[in-house]
Amino acid sequence: MSRIPDTQMTPDGPAYEGRLLDRADEPVVDQGAPFDIRTLVSRRGILGLVVLGAGTATLAACAPSASGAATTTATVTPTATPTASATPSATATSAAAALPSGEIPDETAGPYPGDGSNGPDILEQSGIVRSDLRSSLDGGATASGVPMTLNLTIFDSANGDVPFAGAAVYVWHCDDQGRYSMYSSGIENESYLRGVQVVGSDGVVSFTSIFPGCYDGRWPHIHFEVYPNVDAITDASNAIATSQVALPQAACDVVYADAAYPSSASNLTRVSLESDNVFGDDGGALELATATGDNTTGWTVALGVRVDTATTPTAGAMPGGAPGGR
Repeated sequence: MSRIPDTQMTPDGPAYEGRLLDRADEPVVDQGAPFDIRTLVSRRGILGLVVLGAGTATLAACAPSASGAATTTATVTPTATPTASATPSATATSAAAALPSGEIPDETAGPYPGDGSNGPDILEQSGIVRSDLRSSLDGGATASGVPMTLNLTIFDSANGDVPFAGAAVYVWHCDDQGRYSMYSSGIENESYLRGVQVVGSDGVVSFTSIFPGCYDGRWPHIHFEVYPNVDAITDASNAIATSQVALPQAACDVVYADAAYPSSASNLTRVSLESDNVFGDDGGALELATATGDNTTGWTVALGVRVDTATTPTAGAMPGGAPGGR
């Protein structure tokens, strides 16, 4: 049985680890995402001091991958078959993607954002700040499918394209059947394949998930929103960038040969990056990720994202569920 952490009473109200609770009448586990991440950051700071004392060699040896064997690389062609002979990647410190040539395009968040702009809001829930997206927050269903690690490198263009440390990135995508938790029939009460990470000093956020399926009418993709900090995620209007990651066809062809994706292969034959109504303007030039790996050990999907806070965001949710903006 899990134990609810104890709080301490101070002259200013109840506190946990020296910080006043955001919601004084609620237990620690129900304080919401901003309080959760401040707790996480505090613990990371302590861990960082220990790691530095142990030396860089130990850091490299102990750097955890996002999903076990999913941090592998392999040369992939559209006709390749799954193989377990992929070459291990470098440590997690090499996850950063190269600086792209332009600002990430604004794209629709679609009708299934889960950020409160079109129905349910997961960003108010405690536990949403997490790296493993495969399970629902309340311990419900867990998404099945080919393992995937998603690495996004966020650059702050308004400040010389330095890593956008401290920004918060909310990611969501469909499951292997093309369904979205919180919205699709049968999984309205699930919250898997959604989560937030805070950008580190290297600019990278990393998520453990499953490779999204391809549903009819859209190129395979992953949605994301960038917020200036984690406290801002509780209001979708605070997003400073809303866009999508396009998945490369070579990886999709291999993944969709897996039995877990019964309709994705045929759906993919009816769409292209050029015909897709989100990526079609330029074929996803700044949104097309790299993908390395295989179906057995998993895939690593990576994209560099330039965010310019000097420009006004133009994207957002698209109410009503119009098929083209999913």
